Amino acid sequence: MRFNLVATAVAATMALFSPAALQAQAAGSLISATPAAGVPAGMQAWSIHYWSPDEQGRMQDLSGMVAAPIGPAPRIQRPVLAWTHGTWGVATQCAPSLSPAFFTATAGLAGVAQGYVVVAPDYPGLGSAGVHPYLGGIPAARSTLDAIRAARSIPEAAAGPQYALWGASQGGHAALWTAQLSPSYAPELKLVGVAAAAPPTDLIANLQGGDDPSIRAFLTAFTAYSWSGYYGAPLASLGGPQTQMIITRLAQNNCVGIDSKPKLGAMIGMVLLKNRLQGVDLGKIQPWSGIARMNSLNPAAITVPMLVAQNPNDVIVSPPVTRTYARAACAAGKTVKWIDIVGKGHPTSAEDSSAATMAWIADRFAGKAAPSDCGSI
Repeated sequence: MRFNLVATAVAATMALFSPAALQAQAAGSLISATPAAGVPAGMQAWSIHYWSPDEQGRMQDLSGMVAAPIGPAPRIQRPVLAWTHGTWGVATQCAPSLSPAFFTATAGLAGVAQGYVVVAPDYPGLGSAGVHPYLGGIPAARSTLDAIRAARSIPEAAAGPQYALWGASQGGHAALWTAQLSPSYAPELKLVGVAAAAPPTDLIANLQGGDDPSIRAFLTAFTAYSWSGYYGAPLASLGGPQTQMIITRLAQNNCVGIDSKPKLGAMIGMVLLKNRLQGVDLGKIQPWSGIARMNSLNPAAITVPMLVAQNPNDVIVSPPVTRTYARAACAAGKTVKWIDIVGKGHPTSAEDSSAATMAWIADRFAGKAAPSDCGSI
């Protein structure tokens, strides 16, 4: 009897490492695609789970959404627009795909009307187990590229290998990082261009910038909580037990509301944290500054045309920092389209630049020569 139990256990272990099982957990393999509820007219959508490796190579079950035009799959595969979302929060429940506001708050879904498959990853730790690496470049990029791979396994979507990237705020950072990583991580996919609205680029400068100190304190709480859990940076280096408690509560209990003001508790926490963090500069404290530098963008690393959009009145992502990045990309010989956004401010950066961005993306799929504003940025 004992021999049979051992034999069964050995057989189960061998099955776990069989070629078929390993293939099932390959990066970008689709785990499930469930038809989504509340989908707007003219599109079909699926809530997806897929495999993607963490930075130690361990496979994670990640989540996201895929949307496509309604109707049967076309004879020719559809181009893909990968939408990388801005800040919704750092707690698991803050995943965009879990929100009833997903279809009204996701600017990238404009691509469905253009005939594109829109792939919207949640990023690691949002809608899935583990800590969300807020503004973590490689984790966001891998999760995005593997979501595109997974979407190609949905027959009705008919997603092809050609894709563009578009993101805003945190998602602008993710889009640019995905463009950096794509040649080495997903060479079978064909990137035509990357668009980023109000992207954090030099994270040390971005952590120091921004004209709204309360919002900066709120985002510092997200950053500190995330980097403490993901990279092991000690919260104690930023303040005592009460400061650490405020950071933790702000991060754990607050998802960013769409078109809504923060809750009273969050507003009080932001004021308290703002006062407690006076004189604290993450860009000058290790390991925080090293983590920020590691996750900052390299303006010379992207090999496809870029569009960078920035509202000059943005009080969250510093416009001079974004402009410096674009100018450095130009100096490195990159093709950069620049848009000065006219609109309400940071929260609507994607919507306010949507028409121009979607036209630019359509031209990239059409194979037209990319325009450059490098002489006037």
